[in-house]
Amino acid sequence: MAAVTATTKSILEAVPALLKLPVREYHVDYDREADVLYISFERPQKATDTREEGDGILVRYRGRDIVGVTVLNASRRARKRS
Repeated sequence: MAAVTATTKSILEAVPALLKLPVREYHVDYDREADVLYISFERPQKATDTREEGDGILVRYRGRDIVGVTVLNASRRARKRS
């Protein structure tokens, strides 16, 4: 069996959290220059409201439904967990 690469290991470590998301389909985009992680539960999101949950977490809503989450300073959060 081939050795697990660092990239593969990182992806596998994320699987439990990804499976806990409240939807079956989602899209993840990372803007390295802005250091912002976008998780969309619908495309397009067409959010009608955004609420800051604190510490740079923005939750996007359409009506009462969550359609996405924006994480500011994403790389800093990854370093904290390491």
